[in-house]
Amino acid sequence: MRQQKVTVMDMGKRRRSTRSGLTGRQLLVAQAAVVGSLVAALFVRELPGILREVRIYRMTGGLRAGHRYP
Repeated sequence: MRQQKVTVMDMGKRRRSTRSGLTGRQLLVAQAAVVGSLVAALFVRELPGILREVRIYRMTGGLRAGHRYP
C-alpha cells in the first residue's frame, strides 16, 4: 500500500472518488416526482369532499344567489 503525504494545506480538501451518485438534475427530477405524487394523492383523497361542496354551492344558487345566503 502506498501512503500519501498529507500536508496542512490538503487537510481541508476532500478527494473525489468516482462519481456513483445522482447528478443534480436527476435529484431534482426525483424530488419533483415525489412531490407530484403526493399532490396527486392528496387531490384524489379530497375529491369527494370537493364535489360535495360544489354540489351544495350549485344548490344554493351559486353567484346568482346574491344576498339570499350570507
